Amino acid sequence: MALLLVCSKLSAATPYELPRSSVIEIAEKSSGRVYPLFIQLPPSYEANTDQTYPVIYLTDAHYSFPIVSGAMRFPMNNGVMQHAIIVAVSYEKGSAGASSRIRDYTPTSAKAWKQQTGNAQGHMAFIRETVMPFIESQYRASKTDRTFVGNSLGGLFGTYILFTEPDLFSSYILGSPSVWFDDRAILNTSFAKPQTKIKVYLSVGEYETPAFGEGQDMVAGAMQLRDKIAAYRSEYIEINFSIISGASHATAFPTTAIQGLDWVYGIKRK
Repeated sequence: MALLLVCSKLSAATPYELPRSSVIEIAEKSSGRVYPLFIQLPPSYEANTDQTYPVIYLTDAHYSFPIVSGAMRFPMNNGVMQHAIIVAVSYEKGSAGASSRIRDYTPTSAKAWKQQTGNAQGHMAFIRETVMPFIESQYRASKTDRTFVGNSLGGLFGTYILFTEPDLFSSYILGSPSVWFDDRAILNTSFAKPQTKIKVYLSVGEYETPAFGEGQDMVAGAMQLRDKIAAYRSEYIEINFSIISGASHATAFPTTAIQGLDWVYGIKRK
């Protein structure tokens, strides 16, 4: 009977919450759309009141935020990764997630799609003009050390930012980018010249091809993107390309996130 009583008490417990995290809604002035921001402060934030922290900006917040938060907890707590603020930009409030991400993460208007596409430029402006100033005014957030993390359509969105406004972020982690979208139009995008050094971590799962049941050849697309970036031959761009062994489109991102963030923020052992 005592055991049953304990179990009953446990079942009434409050839901688990990520430590030092909050959700804040922020409006895009030009459209009136409201986007929730998922924010997590690093473990040392409260104690180190004079320190400014790098910021990791994520797309697809509901998916990426718990993955990145969990993956970084052990390395940060054990001193092998820099502490950083995590900011995940969610989909428009009140919209179906798929429609919001398809609209906001795609750089061109694709006539073959029933959903609205092609708002990447507008969404980039929202992040630049509204999200970043808010984070940098409310928290001790760096204005120069910013990392973009995106996967699939989010990776396509990050690629668009890299090509058109590269200095918006100091590092890019692009997982399985949807290069195939709109007949690979992203590969025809002109590459703006960066003014500062930028790191690009680009990865794709080994099994992200039609031969393993995927609808698109993500491996070929990622390789084409790698070659386009490499052909630019800018002394300001450092690229790290990885094919994740045994990973499909559904499973590659967690490895992409932690390996990419370790490459950017890892404290190397001597």
